Amino acid sequence: MVTNTALLEVADLHAGYGKAEVLHGITLRAERGQVITVIGPNGAGKSTLLNALMGVLQARGRVAYDGRDLHGVALEKRVMQGMALVPETRALFGTMTVEDNLLLGAYRLARQGREGTRSTMEKVFALFPRLKERRAQLAGTLSGGERQMLALGRALMSQPTLLLLDEPSLGLAPVVVREIFRAIDGLRATGVTIVLVEQNARAALEVADHGYVLEMGEIALEGAASDLAQDARVIDTYLGAARDKT
Repeated sequence: MVTNTALLEVADLHAGYGKAEVLHGITLRAERGQVITVIGPNGAGKSTLLNALMGVLQARGRVAYDGRDLHGVALEKRVMQGMALVPETRALFGTMTVEDNLLLGAYRLARQGREGTRSTMEKVFALFPRLKERRAQLAGTLSGGERQMLALGRALMSQPTLLLLDEPSLGLAPVVVREIFRAIDGLRATGVTIVLVEQNARAALEVADHGYVLEMGEIALEGAASDLAQDARVIDTYLGAARDKT
């Protein structure tokens, strides 16, 4: 259930690469248990935003997670605190099996001496039955959709509180995209908070509670996802293209 306490609060965030600033004062928040989406065109800064939140990139401004300011907190510590990123590249170990990739995702639990790795894996298999069928198969031999399922499943193995998803539908067939978004919608029941970055605006707004439109490194629009889906500017600029993909 969503509470009044935000799990993620971002204020006046600036980030980029070297002297090239990509994000210019981003402010957003995600309530506990919410799915928020950030949509926008290529080059708008969507992936930069997730990398800044995760600590992959240095940033200026305030990022607070679970009431704690993350200034100076390293990537590894953010992971240990319950944040997980599924990158656009998926970053799997192709020469390892599906099951071994999933077990690597449970690193946080092992470091904290927590039980539940096998039960968590069974939950991942329930979410993605195809992974269970291919648990002994090398990750490098999977289809694109299966690799995305594995990347998402591996992130879930750490039992994250905050899950950052970077373009999960990228390069996938429409039928697989629908399967991935059904899984994202199903994660609501687990209480995990999700920040979803997507170009497929239609699918993203259908699954999200709240949405942000990112253009040229700035928030151009924000609001309830259902309201954005009815906004004339969003329809004209984004939903027409998304309609062709779903």
